[in-house]
Amino acid sequence: MKVTILSMAMSILLFAACNNGAKTPDNANNQNDSTLTPNKGDVGAKSTASTGDVLDSYLALKNALTRDDDKSAAQAGNQLVRAIESIDKSSLPATQSKVFADVADDAKEHAEHIGTNAGNIKHQREHFETLSQEIYDLVKAGGSAGRKLYYDNCPMYNDRKGGNWISETKEIQNPYLGKGMPTCGSVKEELN
Repeated sequence: MKVTILSMAMSILLFAACNNGAKTPDNANNQNDSTLTPNKGDVGAKSTASTGDVLDSYLALKNALTRDDDKSAAQAGNQLVRAIESIDKSSLPATQSKVFADVADDAKEHAEHIGTNAGNIKHQREHFETLSQEIYDLVKAGGSAGRKLYYDNCPMYNDRKGGNWISETKEIQNPYLGKGMPTCGSVKEELN
């Protein structure tokens, strides 16, 4: 009985700690439907369109993981592989081209693992964690396609080691804990 009460108390404390700071007054003004496909950015330049395609696929993958939808995550992973392969590095600005050259192979490998692991969402999330860092580096080099993005963190993921991801909404929608703790996390950085 004591163990049960102690377990319930710990669960309540963890849930409260995780949700602390996740909601801000700005969230009420930036509510978006996470089930929608991310908006396309401006497609004036070929490099912007290509990095925009990579970002669109990444965000579709992130949104599938928030819904615990491993099959859609696998489809988005495969779409991300095609988007990475379609980028013409020579059309990117110099700084972005260098970062893309540094991250493309690893990002593609993680996307391939996600694409081939429908039915194993835990493994998909493991690859998503590292993939998110690669996409963050690309966005920081100017690959946001003119969109406002958010770099979020979940302190609970991976035995409290934490995990980061990029989102198109300020509202926290956790891809690591999915429906179990959908609002766990906070915005670390706003990206333009």
